[in-house]
Amino acid sequence: MNDSVDTAAKQERIPRAVLVIAASAAMMGLLYGYDNGNIGGAALFFSADLHFTTSEVSTVTAAIVWGELIGAFFGGWVSNKIGRRKAIIIVAAGYLVCCLASGLAQDEVQLWIARFCLGLAVGLSIVAVPLFAAESVPARIRGRVLVLYQVMATSGLIVGYLVAAALSQANPEYNWRIMLGLAAVPALVLLPIVIRLPETAYWLVMKGRLKDAAATLRRTNPQVDPELELDEMQATLASQSGGNIGEMFRRPYLRATLFVVVFGFFIQITGVNAAVTYGPQLFKSMGISSNVEAILAGALVQCFALVGVLVAMRNIDRWGRRPVLMTGISILIVGQLISAATFLTVDANHWSLTQQIAGFCGLALVQIGFVFGFGSLVWVYASEAFPGRLRAYGTSALLSADLLANVVVAQFTLIAIDRFGQSAVFLAFAAFALLALLFVFKFAPETKGRPLDDIRFFWENNGKWPVAQTPAEAADQQ
Repeated sequence: MNDSVDTAAKQERIPRAVLVIAASAAMMGLLYGYDNGNIGGAALFFSADLHFTTSEVSTVTAAIVWGELIGAFFGGWVSNKIGRRKAIIIVAAGYLVCCLASGLAQDEVQLWIARFCLGLAVGLSIVAVPLFAAESVPARIRGRVLVLYQVMATSGLIVGYLVAAALSQANPEYNWRIMLGLAAVPALVLLPIVIRLPETAYWLVMKGRLKDAAATLRRTNPQVDPELELDEMQATLASQSGGNIGEMFRRPYLRATLFVVVFGFFIQITGVNAAVTYGPQLFKSMGISSNVEAILAGALVQCFALVGVLVAMRNIDRWGRRPVLMTGISILIVGQLISAATFLTVDANHWSLTQQIAGFCGLALVQIGFVFGFGSLVWVYASEAFPGRLRAYGTSALLSADLLANVVVAQFTLIAIDRFGQSAVFLAFAAFALLALLFVFKFAPETKGRPLDDIRFFWENNGKWPVAQTPAEAADQQ
């Protein structure tokens, strides 16, 4: 009796190395969120300080997204070539340098270059960090650890808004530089930590470094037999022909490639970053005259979103991936429709308090629905959709498609609002979200509780799970 209790306790205990890895991934998420949050507030001030037009503001804002797109596109190759650990070391160093450069920029060109280079680091991070976390933690907590990245990204958004609000009250023409440069501080703290993290066992096995892989397993998953685990990894790698990017365009993984590309595109084309990046501008269009109040309204929206993503993190390993994702998308659609209806039925120059509350609720539901569904599951599917040696390439494919849609949203949202109005833009976003819901219902796999290397069976069986491969899987499915 006591032996069984001790064994269960040992299995439930999370190794210290895993906690450090989860904390490092969380810090990366915080940096990612902070930058997305403070750019909206900073844009209110650097546009005036540097005399930018609306088009120039959109171009500078989109610069980081172009960098993210390129960084994510090559992120899988980089992560496979030099390792997951070295990739996130580059990310931390990139944040440190580029955030400082953003704060020191003197004109549009310098600011664009700094933001673009920061985007390269961000793009690499959103591939390498979830990949590193997924390959380093036990399957029973993998979903929660990956969603933790989104929890901290949402927390970073709130911090970014609050910092922007605090710094906008005095010398805003100068303080936007501090808003953009402050992200260098946590990057400086994070850099010496990630240097000491262990490389993932899977990557080490890919490179034939079995002794190092065994040492990593003893640190990150001590309850498993390292030799048995390494044998399984080697057998899996041996069963995968080549592990090169060409496999993604042949059966059975062509189906997986199409899924992650379309899924990734839907994540951002539904417009959530329009509400994040241009949130303060949207609130000002609702009749909020103060810059500080507009920024704080954006922060309050993200507080509601934080509650949503915490609920998702609690339930993702209980409900499963599909129920969480479809619930979130449904909430997102409702929020977009409320926003569209509110903007349609008001005079742009005369917003009543009731109409402002309705507009706020619409934007809040957009954020809550996104972080509960897409925001949580993007990191999960990015890391779980492909087996072994294709995992890094699959992560790059999903996030590159995601960021391509984000480029469109960042570059053209303000222009579309000027030409067609807020209501039409939110209706278009709602239509894309409805298409996304139908796509997820039809094609998204349920990967809850599945070992990473068993996910290949779903694609090899034409998009359906075969009969359980082991007694443990059979018990899990019941």
